[in-house]
Amino acid sequence: MAEGDEQALSDLYDATLSRVYGVAVRIVGDAALAEDVVADVFLDVWNKAAQFDRARGRPITWLLTICRNRALDEYRRESSAQRKVEAAATGASPETAEEPDRLLESVQAGHTVHALLAAISTEDRQLIALAFFRGLSHQQIADVTDMPLGTVKSRIRRALSSLGEAAPAEMGIH
Repeated sequence: MAEGDEQALSDLYDATLSRVYGVAVRIVGDAALAEDVVADVFLDVWNKAAQFDRARGRPITWLLTICRNRALDEYRRESSAQRKVEAAATGASPETAEEPDRLLESVQAGHTVHALLAAISTEDRQLIALAFFRGLSHQQIADVTDMPLGTVKSRIRRALSSLGEAAPAEMGIH
C-alpha cells in the first residue's frame, strides 16, 4: 500500500473489515455512523501507509488503533452535538439552568478533572473514557482495543489510583 498498490488495500479491507466495523460500532453505537468511521479509517490507512512501522507492531493493531481513535472522536462529536440539541429542545442551557455559584464550582471541577486526565497517558485516558464515559465492560474494552483482559483491568486500576492520588482532597476521590 505504501507504494500505491490498490490491490493491497483491497486485500486488507477484505481481511479486516468485520473487525474494524465491530470496533467502530461498539464505540459509536450506531451502524450508519460506524460505516462512516470505517470508510474514514481505510482512507486514512491508505494515505498513511508509508508511516506504518512494522517494528512498532502488527498491521492489525495499527489499523484497529486508528479505528478506535477515529470512533472515539466521532462518539465525542456526536455526544456533544446531541447535548446541544437536547439543550435547545428544552430551552435550557447550562448557564441559565444553574445558579452562578454552582456553575462556577462545576466549571472548576471540570477543569480539575481535565487536568488530572491530561496527566495520564493517552492510552490510559482512552481506557478510562471507554469504561466510565462509554460504559463498556472490561471485556468489551479488551475486545475493542485488542488488549488482553488482564492488561485492561490493571491499566484502568493503575490509572484510577494515579488520578486518586493527584486529585485535590475536596474532590473526594481519594
